[in-house]
Amino acid sequence: MDNKAMELVAQCEKKAQMWLTPAFDEETQEQIKEMLAAEDKTNLIESFYKDLEFGTGGLRGIMGAGTNRMNIYTVGMATQGLANYLKKVFTDKKQISVVVCHDCRNNSRLFAETVADIFSANDIKVYLFEDMRPTPECSFAIRHFGCQSGVNITASHNPKEYNGYKAYWEDGSQVITPHDKGIIEEVNKVRIEDVKFKGNKELIQIIGKDVDDIYLEKVHSICIDPEAIKRQKDLKIVYTPLHGTGMMLIPQSLKLWGFENVHCVKEQMVRSGDFPTVVSPNPENGEALTLAIRDAKAIDADIVMASDPDADRVGMACKNDKGEWVLINGNQTCLIFLYYIITNRKNMGKMQPNDYIVKTIVTTEVIRKIAEKQNIEMFDCYTGFKWIAYVIRQNEGKKNYIGGGEESYGFMAQDFVRDKDAVSAMSLLAEICAWAKDNGKTLYEVLMDIYMEYGFSFEHTINVVRPGKTGAEEIKQMMENFRKNPPKNIGGSEIAISKDFSTLKQTDAEGNVTDLDMPETSNVLQWFCKDGNKVSVRPSGTEPKIKFYLEVKQNMTSPADYVRCVEESKKKVEAIKASLGL
Repeated sequence: MDNKAMELVAQCEKKAQMWLTPAFDEETQEQIKEMLAAEDKTNLIESFYKDLEFGTGGLRGIMGAGTNRMNIYTVGMATQGLANYLKKVFTDKKQISVVVCHDCRNNSRLFAETVADIFSANDIKVYLFEDMRPTPECSFAIRHFGCQSGVNITASHNPKEYNGYKAYWEDGSQVITPHDKGIIEEVNKVRIEDVKFKGNKELIQIIGKDVDDIYLEKVHSICIDPEAIKRQKDLKIVYTPLHGTGMMLIPQSLKLWGFENVHCVKEQMVRSGDFPTVVSPNPENGEALTLAIRDAKAIDADIVMASDPDADRVGMACKNDKGEWVLINGNQTCLIFLYYIITNRKNMGKMQPNDYIVKTIVTTEVIRKIAEKQNIEMFDCYTGFKWIAYVIRQNEGKKNYIGGGEESYGFMAQDFVRDKDAVSAMSLLAEICAWAKDNGKTLYEVLMDIYMEYGFSFEHTINVVRPGKTGAEEIKQMMENFRKNPPKNIGGSEIAISKDFSTLKQTDAEGNVTDLDMPETSNVLQWFCKDGNKVSVRPSGTEPKIKFYLEVKQNMTSPADYVRCVEESKKKVEAIKASLGL
């Protein structure tokens, strides 16, 4: 072991020793003793080499003992810091209140109750859900009760070893500037001795069905074409919650909208934080839909839908022109949503001059084409629904939000929730499928119609995973290298425009520099090519990886061209990967 490694081990041992005090429970202390005694110091280093950072998205990490792990102590310090910040900001509020929600993961209920206890011990009223609930209902409840903040215990679609902590603000969106930085500052001041773990039960109100019913009614209010649903009420829907919170509300919502033939995947309607039937509980991964597609084939279904464990993302599959089940990616799903909303609002006379849509900067540019052709205002924002919520907040009372989404399988069809919402999205997606069938089409054919009218694009995301301390440094170095040595062309395509959101500068091929209009800087690089291709690069804010978003254009002259366009795009993707050294 070299000197640097020995120093790191010594530093971690010193931090670990501080957890061998009465402030920590016996079980935690035993885990620490095992790490210290082990010959292999990897677990000790990974658990203590840094503090689990309360970032702009809250906390997310592997569960276990240590400063770099999700446990009641790291969750406790985050909550104490948030409580301190709320009391600092809302000094004139007689009673500050928050919502606390959680998903199906191991320890989620324990963490949620810990959070509720700490808030109540700080004289903050808590609305605690009786059981697991979808993420969007947490956002809704904050607005419904007029709360100042909220916490949702969830690691979304991460592997089973993970859990997370999402902090929300009074408008129901995840916190952004300046409050994110203010909360981080307060959290960083907290020591374990400062945390008030002993709750005040009088300030904790248990909520459940009362909020469910109001939320589901609001979700139903966004239905655009109820007559199409009545005519297609027997639409065959296969749904899976992937063992998560979607089972609490999505089947109910589909029933409320009028769908009478919903088949839930039995094995995956079993609540489990171990996600026993999937490799990863992520509807972005085709493998997660295996059992649902099995059931769809058995009953000759019209559509397959899957929600992730906290029910904010939507995965979807439908039959292609040959009757084969194919997966529809997040960009395509977002396209279908916005195409339907705009088309049917126009057809039914519901479109207003001040209507607008939102997409994130890494999401397909075909959405821009739809907005331009349909004369609908479109806003581009950073990745994450907190930024879509930011756009809504900026336009509150002036313009009318009708839908927004991003490539990572999230869509928000309404503004009474300010986070991505699989409950409303799946209900609306079932309606789109019913509308398509009512018009003698499949969802696949609707997608082909969109490509024929607005142009074809193929999207591909590359996740380069680099875990641990060395991984974080490697990701940082990759971004620095791209900035110091920017590419002149990508996969043979000449770059027309380069955007660096860390400096908010845009540079064209002639070297002209202009400013980018964004609310703050972000560690994102984008290259737009002369042939319409686009590459975006950003480190993940919640996982140890760097993400490359590729968008490739092809000339599609008929639906029969689709497969050819996809295959040619895949070759182009390989050329782009090679030019980026991936």
